[in-house]
Amino acid sequence: MILSALKETSLIETRVALSPDSVKLFLRLGFDIILEEGAGLKSGYLDKSYLDVGAKIVKRAECLKADVCLCVRMPNIEDLKNLRQNSVLIGILNPYENKKYFENLNNNNITSCCMELIPRISRAQSMDVLSSQANLSGYRSVIDAAEQFGKAFPMMMTAAGRVNPAKVMILGVGVAGLQAIATAKRLGAVVSATDVRSATKEQVESLGGKFIMVEDEESKNAETNTGYAKEMSDEYKKKQAQLIAETIAKQDIVISTALIPGKKAPILVTAEMIASMNPGSVVVDLAVEAGGNCPLSKINEIVEYNGVKIVGYANMPGKVAKDASALYAKNIYNFLSLLVDKEKKQIFFNFEDEILSSVVLTHLGQIRLEQFK
Repeated sequence: MILSALKETSLIETRVALSPDSVKLFLRLGFDIILEEGAGLKSGYLDKSYLDVGAKIVKRAECLKADVCLCVRMPNIEDLKNLRQNSVLIGILNPYENKKYFENLNNNNITSCCMELIPRISRAQSMDVLSSQANLSGYRSVIDAAEQFGKAFPMMMTAAGRVNPAKVMILGVGVAGLQAIATAKRLGAVVSATDVRSATKEQVESLGGKFIMVEDEESKNAETNTGYAKEMSDEYKKKQAQLIAETIAKQDIVISTALIPGKKAPILVTAEMIASMNPGSVVVDLAVEAGGNCPLSKINEIVEYNGVKIVGYANMPGKVAKDASALYAKNIYNFLSLLVDKEKKQIFFNFEDEILSSVVLTHLGQIRLEQFK
């Protein structure tokens, strides 16, 4: 069996689907490993580091003919046409926005696996790409906010007087939000956080943050059975907006992380809220690629409005690409371990497995997932 990893063609993508350490793991599964020349350079991995652990460096055309092809983002149409018939493609394929590629996948009988659709069950935690990457996003969002903020984070007592700690508010307490809370606390900030799910209160407080939320009957059922936040009613959104508006005016830094799978990100930070913040404050919009939690944010730009900086960096995990790639590769290894029969050296899809039935988008020329048909 041959497993390959492609060099990403997206200009904003710095990650790679294989790290040198993960090559050793895939070799144990019985794969021969090939990698496109220069695939790991943007992540800080030289071709030599792959050669040293038993991988082979080849041209892109050869990578596309492998039994299993790994990527971070969906390859382009030309690449999909050149994938080997009946091969397996694994990546963060974003099926909600990439429906135009389904026909090409089916034409070549490609079995495509969307890693971002891994269900949030205990057995699949080691495969959860969204969690591993969001964890790094949350960390990096605070680092970027600190870079743009013109003051110190911790309280400092000096002979010349006291420096007050920065006030940081996190909107959305998923994996990214929790890591942002932890990172901001480590830097010495006073942290508060809000979420529609009341179950997150204990998590926020365990990290030393203050939890703020609109508590009503709707908030008691604000979580899906897969662990994600539901889209709330217009009435709840009004209450939430009022609470955020009252709190945000007192904050130095706001980090918004709210996402709804397959839908546009909810607007949480309005222009009026930004105008109420002190000049020099910073807003980091981690949802910018999904439309943004703030209507003023722009992809890969820092917008200044009323003296407030709104940071809209795309691909936040890619700003710590070496760690992001290493974790992503391990997620894929744990997923592929489900599929590989080591003795027969074959890949087998058991669609009675809850993980596989949630992740496999196309198989044998058909779309398997109902929500994309």
